[in-house]
Parts: sequence; structure tokens; C-alpha cells
Amino acid sequence: MSNQSRLSIFLTRSWSRDWAILLLRLWLGSMMVYHGWGKVFGNIDKFAEGVAKMGFPLPEFFAWSAALSEFGGGLLLIFGLFTRPAAMFVGFTMIVAGFVRHLDDPFGKKELSLTYLVLALVILIAGPGKAALDRILFNRSAT
Repeated sequence: MSNQSRLSIFLTRSWSRDWAILLLRLWLGSMMVYHGWGKVFGNIDKFAEGVAKMGFPLPEFFAWSAALSEFGGGLLLIFGLFTRPAAMFVGFTMIVAGFVRHLDDPFGKKELSLTYLVLALVILIAGPGKAALDRILFNRSAT
């Protein structure tokens, strides 16, 4: 068997897809927990001031919403629990970060939030994969 056909077989196995989704969920979830940690357990008031400067009404509410979307959504992504709703909340928070908070910044400043947005969209579309609590607890399909 040629190396090309071995690679083709490897890449078409369903577990390859599930490992990729797991890796993506773990990475994005970890990054969201990291970015949300300082907001949830740090100075939420300073973050709320920044939210107010963006023109949001009820800045404390929206600051907590964003912080919990990042931190809590990240934890849910890591465990594959309520994966699609978590990815949706993370994605929406990254839309605000990329297109509101960093609207006038150069692309290099908004690149990270846009990358996180794309990763959240991939998880939203692909689903949690087989290595997820969604599948184990709720007998949901992997896709």
C-alpha cells in the first residue's frame, strides 16, 4: 500500500474528524477561559467601563454577559457540554470584539477575535464530535 493511500485512509476515518474537533474545542475553550478569567475573577468594573465607552446600555449587564460567555462558554466547549449554544455565545462575543471594540483598530488588533469567531463557527457547524459530554449524557449524535 502506498503512503498516499495510507494517508487517505487515515484522513477519512471518522475518528480523525472527531480528534480534530476535540483539539479545536480544547484550544478555543482554553483560550476563552483564559480571556474570561480576568474579567470574571478580576476587575469587572474596569471591563464594564470599556463596555460603556462602546455605547452599550446597561454596561454592567453586557460586561458580565461577555465575561461569562468567554469563561463559561470556554468551559462548556472544553467538556463538549451544550457545545453548539456555547460556540454561539462565544462567536457572538467575538463579533462584538472584532466589529465593535476593535472596529477602528488595524487588522492586527482585530485578527485574534476574528480567528476565535471563525473557530466558534466551525464548532457550531461541525458539532461537538464523539468525545463530548453532549454525546454521552444526552445521546446526541456527534454531528
